[in-house]
Amino acid sequence: MNVQTQIKRTAAEDALIEAYSQRETSLPGNAGVREKRSEAVRLLEQGLPNRKVEAWHYTDLRRLLATVPAFDPTATASPKEPLVAGSAVLSVLNGVAAKVEAPEGTVLATFADKLADGSLAALLGPADKDDTVSAINSAFAADGFALDIPAGATLKAPIELQNVHAGGQAHTRFAARVGEGASATVVERQTGDGDALVSSVTHLDVGDGADVLWLIVQEQPEGVSHLGQINVRIGKDAKLTLFVMNAGAKLTRQEVRVVADGEGSEFRLRGVNLLSGQSHCDVTMILDHNAPATVSTEVIRNVVTDRAEGAFQGQIRVARDAQKTDAKMACNTLLLSDEGGFSAKPELEIFADDVACGHGATVTEIEADHLFYLMARGIDEKTARGLLVKAFVAEVIEELENEPVVEALEARLDTWFAEHG
Repeated sequence: MNVQTQIKRTAAEDALIEAYSQRETSLPGNAGVREKRSEAVRLLEQGLPNRKVEAWHYTDLRRLLATVPAFDPTATASPKEPLVAGSAVLSVLNGVAAKVEAPEGTVLATFADKLADGSLAALLGPADKDDTVSAINSAFAADGFALDIPAGATLKAPIELQNVHAGGQAHTRFAARVGEGASATVVERQTGDGDALVSSVTHLDVGDGADVLWLIVQEQPEGVSHLGQINVRIGKDAKLTLFVMNAGAKLTRQEVRVVADGEGSEFRLRGVNLLSGQSHCDVTMILDHNAPATVSTEVIRNVVTDRAEGAFQGQIRVARDAQKTDAKMACNTLLLSDEGGFSAKPELEIFADDVACGHGATVTEIEADHLFYLMARGIDEKTARGLLVKAFVAEVIEELENEPVVEALEARLDTWFAEHG
């Protein structure tokens, strides 16, 4: 006789399920959307993942997400000044898209409208049994933006997609299509005020021959649990540079899911994780090379202070038909505290026989000789340490080769170092 023991739900699990039951009838969507939401809730009813789930081995969400704040209907968020001056700002404020005009040369719709007519229903729902980020977002996301950049368009000014909250819960979806041969810079901004549970899921389709720079800048307050995910498909001869900066939140899980679908496509991931206090940050990447002659490089730089903990899981999968794939991945960590830590788990899964793939990871402290060199020239120790740390991180920012973007990101670095350096 088999006896199955029912695992008692945590307070956070109960809160999520109860919140959905209260909001279900008010969420936008046709029958197809409602079915996707139900699928997501069924996954949540099985419980949040813990360390026994391989994809969540470094982030025990069941333990780390101990409580979930209630939705706050009185919370009022305001748009932020853009990271890069002159950007067109599209703001989602506490989960509701602000009324704005489409940036010149684009077609814009709210995600709520796309849910109402069911045209983007296929984007909802978890990708697999471990896709808790998408499950939470699919259950609750009611708005966001759907952005279309037509074929051949060259956007002169960046577009900034803002997800801004004022406490409670905020769940947002972005969908973007960049047409064949188009060129664009998009900043995805995650910020707000107050304690909150925030989820943000993005879908990006990069058309053949397109060239895209996409930035995710997460600067949440220290009382926020932030769950982010970006899902990307890259077409033939297309180029995507994805830059991710995490510089806030008590708990961060940022997932990057990329499919290099087109022959000759190129993907670059550059990441900066600035960890302080008792924060926990997990960046998890799954990259599928599905076509021949595709190229990818991933460089992650981490700075860990205080009692912060972090992890980078990077999985590169090369399909049988993806001959001539060139994929390289590196994760470098600078530990500034004996109490902090960072884990790196690079993975390669290769089914093709004509490839050039490699990965590496390093963990180090500030070199005493380098520090002495600067101090011997009259620079005080704190300033000298700051210069060395900034140089370690700024190297990957400068690779973006976009002067306004580089200057804006370095300004964010200076702000973080002033508070935590």
